[in-house]
Amino acid sequence: MRILGIDPGLARVGYGVIEVEARPGGAQRLLDCGIIRTDPGRSEGERMVEIARDLRQLIRIWRPQLAAVEKFFFYRSSTTIAVVQARGVLMMTLARFRIPVVEYPPMQIKLALAGHGHADKEAVLEAVMRELDLEHPPRPDDAADALAVALTGWFQR
Repeated sequence: MRILGIDPGLARVGYGVIEVEARPGGAQRLLDCGIIRTDPGRSEGERMVEIARDLRQLIRIWRPQLAAVEKFFFYRSSTTIAVVQARGVLMMTLARFRIPVVEYPPMQIKLALAGHGHADKEAVLEAVMRELDLEHPPRPDDAADALAVALTGWFQR
């Protein structure tokens, strides 16, 4: 099974694609990870189009059977609405491809990977590296976060 993990944002959308063996004790492996970066010089609408276009391309390349998306945790900042709108574009694009979506808040992701909901980023990153048998941390951080979301999708299935 292929799982696409997504860490939503407007400037940067983290993504991670893993393949898992659907048998007891089956291994997980990293297929791809990175970010969808939008041009800050463009309007928010144009940036949303960039996100949808790049996500469509990733879906066509990797053909995931499941998408795991980090649930937006409310923050009081000037970018909150833009991030929620970008998340809506992501959800719409996944729906257009009929990809089932599971959503997890940050505390649930930390709990699934590090064993407690208040784990720090380093503990989550170590778990991602261990589960995917990686020698080096995935970069940038948004991509590593997306891999954590993808793994949570597998662990919580």
